[in-house]
Amino acid sequence: METMAEKKLYEGMFLVDSAKAASDWDGVNAAIKKILDRAGAEIVSMRKWDDRRLAYDIRGTSRGTYMLCYFKADGQKIQGIEKDVQLSENIIRVLILSTDQMTKEDIERDTPATKTEKEKAVAEQAKEAKVSEQKDQPEEPAAEQAQIVDEAKTAEDVEQAVETEQAEETERPEETRKEEDAGQAEEVGAEEQQDSQPKVSSDD
Repeated sequence: METMAEKKLYEGMFLVDSAKAASDWDGVNAAIKKILDRAGAEIVSMRKWDDRRLAYDIRGTSRGTYMLCYFKADGQKIQGIEKDVQLSENIIRVLILSTDQMTKEDIERDTPATKTEKEKAVAEQAKEAKVSEQKDQPEEPAAEQAQIVDEAKTAEDVEQAVETEQAEETERPEETRKEEDAGQAEEVGAEEQQDSQPKVSSDD
């Protein structure tokens, strides 16, 4: 009587052509699932890890998409999975590691791809909120805005004219006083000059 081998948790990093992943995402996922199903594996999680440029071309491919998959399988079936990957047209490479100590939190941890997606979503929400805020603010017509600017300029001109007039009024009394003082000084000088001249009396 055959005893069923205990399935262990494995981490599989599948590498596929980025062009195929972009054009036929469902087909790529289906190809990976088909290989794992043939090995009797139980898929725990499968998602995109990242899209990166390869260090060197593999099967004429320079850019690859990495698929991170956690699955439970019989250890004796791992070689069969690797062999099926080598024969697959959709999957370029695979790296399988035993991860018995992997926790649920570790499995659900964000990948570089999911982090990028979340950052894009947050940025998009912030952008939409800003646009919504701008729409809520009442916009003044261009004519009213121009009138406000003209009124502001006119008020500024009036204020400057008043300040100039006040300054001139402040300076005028001083100049007038100086002129009056100078005139009085000239009159006094003339009188003193007349007094200093000898008076000539004529005898009849």
